[in-house]
This record gives sequence, C-alpha cells and structure tokens, in this order.
Amino acid sequence: SSNHALQKVKKIFSAAKCGHTGTLDPMATGLLPICFGEATKFSAHLLGAEKSYIATLKLGFLSTTGDAEGEIHQLEIPEYPTQAKCERILSQFTGTTQQIPPMYSALKYQGKPLYQYARNGDTIARPARDINIDTLQILSLHDDELRISVRCSSGTYIRVLAEDIGKALGCGGAYLTDLRRTAIDRFNIAQAQTLQAIENLESGERQRLLLSIDHLLQDYPMIQL
Repeated sequence: SSNHALQKVKKIFSAAKCGHTGTLDPMATGLLPICFGEATKFSAHLLGAEKSYIATLKLGFLSTTGDAEGEIHQLEIPEYPTQAKCERILSQFTGTTQQIPPMYSALKYQGKPLYQYARNGDTIARPARDINIDTLQILSLHDDELRISVRCSSGTYIRVLAEDIGKALGCGGAYLTDLRRTAIDRFNIAQAQTLQAIENLESGERQRLLLSIDHLLQDYPMIQL
C-alpha cells in the first residue's frame, strides 16, 4: 500500500516527519512522491495537481470494485470494438465532464470511508463531481483488451472512467487489469527510484536523491529580499 511504502522510506531515511502526496489504489503501481520535514508543508500542492496514468481495460466485464481485486462478472459482447470506434468514443471523454465516485473509495460518509459501507453490501448516494480529462489516447487494442494513457485532474477515478468507456463502446462495461501512475504535475516516473534501489544505496547516495523544496514551489513567483 501507499502507506506501507511511506513507512519503509521513512525508516530508510530515518526521517522524523514525512508524507506522501496522493494514495495509489492497492493494485496500482507507479509514481508516489514523498515529502520529508519542511517539505510536508507544501505537499498539498501535489494533492490537487494533474496526474497521468497508463491503464489496461478488460472490455465486456464488470467488477464490484472496478479493478481486478473485485468480483468479476463476464458480459455478452456482440463484437469487439474497432480501433476507429475506440478513437471516436474516447474523444467524447476529453474536457470537463461529471463523474460519480465509486463506492469502493476512501471518500467519507458520516465519518466512515465509503468502502466500509460497500463491504457490508450498502450503497450510499454519491453526488457527481466535475473532472477534467486533458488527454486520452489509445496505446493498443487487442480483442477485449484496451490500453490507454490518460492525463486528468485530481479526483478522477480511472476505475470509473474504465467502466464508463466500456459502456460507451457498447461492451456493457470494463474493469482495470492494470494501472500505473506515470506523472504528477511536473514529476515523472523516469525520476523515480524503487524501494529496493533506495535500500541498496549508501546513506550519502540516498541524500543526493532528494530534491530541494523549491521543486514544489515553481508555480510561485520568486521574491528576493
């Protein structure tokens, strides 16, 4: 989990204070920026930043959680969508739209996260909220497996997007078999280090991996006093 990764990094760096900048879904991989010390005061800047993902959708299936962790139901598909149809449908999802958050999410209702209600079989009414899809591109299409890249606003649920795309393609739905976060704001997966790689470094080498707090503040004008 994101918190497990955070605790491991905190121990490796012997940090008194640290925090991550946005939880990854349990099955997701990819970029998890972590702030130490004074930098944690500015971590909220990344919480609301745009994010990029690479997602693999299984068309013609529904999952109770929207991903491979849930209970999977196969649907009848009259035919697999073509590349041209996928490109036409995906273009309809770009821009500002509304999305209903999933029940399996950490959003709170009466002090409890929604996933606790979902595990008990309860459904809570969730208001739709505005999201923005900046770019949505097809990376590959093989029968019922569609791989896409997406850059979107904070608060966008890729699991819900996958299900909505599946329905719009006439497949009844879809679920995520793989999800990887590749970027948050100006931070990219190419800059990231694996936990294993960090653990294998000497203390001095680890310190050289850390970026200055200024990297979080580049949207602000600099004033010299």
